[in-house]
Amino acid sequence: MKLFKRISDWEANLRASYNTDLSTPENRRRAQIYNLWFDHAILRGVYTNFYQIAPGVYRSNHPTRKRFEQMKADGIKSILNLRGSYPSAHYLVEEETCREIGLQLTSVSMQARHAPPAKDILELIGHFRTIEKPFVMHCKSGSDRAGFASALYLLLIEGRPMEEARKMLGFKYLHIKQSKTGVLDHILKVYEERNSKDPIGFEDWLRTEYDHLAMQADFQAKYKPWF
Repeated sequence: MKLFKRISDWEANLRASYNTDLSTPENRRRAQIYNLWFDHAILRGVYTNFYQIAPGVYRSNHPTRKRFEQMKADGIKSILNLRGSYPSAHYLVEEETCREIGLQLTSVSMQARHAPPAKDILELIGHFRTIEKPFVMHCKSGSDRAGFASALYLLLIEGRPMEEARKMLGFKYLHIKQSKTGVLDHILKVYEERNSKDPIGFEDWLRTEYDHLAMQADFQAKYKPWF
């Protein structure tokens, strides 16, 4: 057990040493290494998980600088980052890139393996109503947070039925509901069941009834995620 903890601590410290700011050439080099290998940008340069979900609205995994530049060339005006604005290497590079090439960057912190707090979901919905189109929303892999956000966009902004919206959380986008990220499917399911008994708007439900800790506990009690 002690050996496992030592290995785990060593790996965490190694990651942290590369997850740095861009203040010096050496820090920038280490940040690039972190993004490529620890944050898996090396894979996202090949597989984009990029799809249009509505007119002027797209979903994606975390774009590389080359892809941000292509998005700008294709007429994209805004980026909605679902990973938050923490001072991590991947965010700092994204912020710098968007600023330099002229993309409007908006960030909101969403969770994938835990039920997000109501305030974060409401903030996301608020951005949907103000962000300039065309825009691309992204998380890390484009599978879970981007899928949940896409489902909400279709449900609340486009007025699509839940049956269609929940398809945004599908294996096509590499979302696996049998994993811990299945809590996002569970949120939609619980709301749908509640709404069928006594209609209530999703945002009203979030403000008056939704409790992310209770939702998480309910999910864990009913399901046994594979991983």
